[in-house]
Amino acid sequence: MSVTVVGSVALDTVETPAGRNDEGLGGAATFFSLAASFYTDVHLVGVVGEDFPEQHVALLQSKNISLNGLERAPGKTFRWTGRYHDDINERDTLDTQLNVFEHFHPKLPRAACESEFLFLGNIHPALQMEVLEQANAGFVGLDTMNLWINVAGDGLKAVLKEVDALIINDSEVRLLTGERNIVVGASKVHALGPEIVVVKKGEHGCLLFQGDRLFAVPAFPLRHVVDPTGAGDTFAGGFMGSLAKQGHVDWTTLRQAVVHGSVAASFTCEAFGPDRLAAVTYADIMRRYDAFRALTQFT
Repeated sequence: MSVTVVGSVALDTVETPAGRNDEGLGGAATFFSLAASFYTDVHLVGVVGEDFPEQHVALLQSKNISLNGLERAPGKTFRWTGRYHDDINERDTLDTQLNVFEHFHPKLPRAACESEFLFLGNIHPALQMEVLEQANAGFVGLDTMNLWINVAGDGLKAVLKEVDALIINDSEVRLLTGERNIVVGASKVHALGPEIVVVKKGEHGCLLFQGDRLFAVPAFPLRHVVDPTGAGDTFAGGFMGSLAKQGHVDWTTLRQAVVHGSVAASFTCEAFGPDRLAAVTYADIMRRYDAFRALTQFT
């Protein structure tokens, strides 16, 4: 089964303790698509400017990612600049230029509309609702951020009523629900609509909630982290791609999908941008998946 993702495609300038990467390929939909493409066919819906390098288009196409929904609009591509601290979990956003992304209204090609799985990337809730009105997906996942929780809370809650899964980080759960306790907060998110809640905790792993059931996994331990930009979006791509490959959603496939998301995200952290993720194979993914399983088994 295929998956459609709607979100940003960008050019990122990133500085970390490991070095600097100027105007590299970035964007939530980019990382998501590359990760999901290990498992299933992907339809990417987004927008870039006239300056978007053809080499990046070629990379995405080489992974059998459909770009029929990638609009090239007059103007410049969305750009983001950030700097990470010595504590790689902390970063500062130095510059954000929305450019063509500012006036983006998603238009889904027919094949994208018919994908069985849909992921609504971190865009304004009003745009997420526009996508829902076009799509016919049987399973819908969603990402959001503190900005939309603060400035478009009512719109976000309207979208949450229509989706199956929400993937956000622990601070966003607290902001959305007002609860300091993540377990209690997840139950309040359930009440807003999503049956499934995945809470990302960075280097501390993630928590999966489905009703009263809870599954916890660590992050895969790495010797050297180069650039964590896009790791959360990669996680979402691995998660949704794994579910689409299985073709059904139950407690077993959800737990497996969380591990696949964590494994894919670990590769992203090993190089700037999506360079490492783009270079690995499905066999590499499965070897690390097996290593992850050995790491967490205790019986």
